[in-house]
Amino acid sequence: MKKINQLEKDIYTLSELVEISEDDESLRTELNKDIEDILDKMDNSDISLFLSGKHDASNCIMNIHSGAGGTEACDWVSMLFRMYSMWAEKNNFKVEIMDFQTGDETGYKSITFMVKGRFAYGYLRRENGVHRLVRISPFDSNKRRHTSFASVIAMPEISGDIDIQINPDDLRIDTFRSSGAGGQHVNKTDSAIRITHIPTNIVVSCQNERSQFKNKSMAMKILRSRLYQLEEEKNKKKMDEISGEKKKIEWGSQIRSYVLHPYKMVKDHRTNIVKKDMAATAVLDGEIDDFIEAALKMNI
Repeated sequence: MKKINQLEKDIYTLSELVEISEDDESLRTELNKDIEDILDKMDNSDISLFLSGKHDASNCIMNIHSGAGGTEACDWVSMLFRMYSMWAEKNNFKVEIMDFQTGDETGYKSITFMVKGRFAYGYLRRENGVHRLVRISPFDSNKRRHTSFASVIAMPEISGDIDIQINPDDLRIDTFRSSGAGGQHVNKTDSAIRITHIPTNIVVSCQNERSQFKNKSMAMKILRSRLYQLEEEKNKKKMDEISGEKKKIEWGSQIRSYVLHPYKMVKDHRTNIVKKDMAATAVLDGEIDDFIEAALKMNI
């Protein structure tokens, strides 16, 4: 509200100056610059109004998981990871890989990573859902068109002051050898951790750190976020039943299509925003701000 109040004061002051500047050309030129500055501030404040959720200021834990399609789907996961990484870099966020499962030939069957920075979750929380790719497969010698799917889950990093009860007796903890090419230490020790939460059958893992302790700590962090998100969805479902709403769970529905053949087009099915030709190519290079902002403004 402080930003809004300050904008109101600036607009009021500017309106008074406009009234007395009719006969002063140099003053009017200066005021035009001030008006442009205020319009820019209004655009930025417009987005910030939608970043007031309980965990919007938190870091974001993201998981991208391949759908059916084998090698093609695994490559699609790696393309999405690259897209979000480039978006993060352009917006001064940091990306830290937490866990991954490589594909048999290329890409990832799944990858979990954290986008670190203020409001990372607020911006990315509407990316939950199924992302669809249509293209001529580079892995098909017959050059046929393939359709691939990947699911994206965005979760807030849950801070220690949020009470998430986890009974140690409900956990099964397994160690395994890291699957990636991470140096001699990673390849020769069982430092990776997999935690199964038995009551919910949620499985999380972490293999990015060199020590078993750090991987366990990171895996528990992911588990806390998953359990918190599960509880939030239960509460939302109860409210929908009470209000009679029959909305689909966000990450169970297709939200965006990326078509690279026979034309180039990226379409968000929730906001109907479309990017074509070179703009569509730019989306896969991290230019997704228009999709993010539109989804936030529509509160979907």
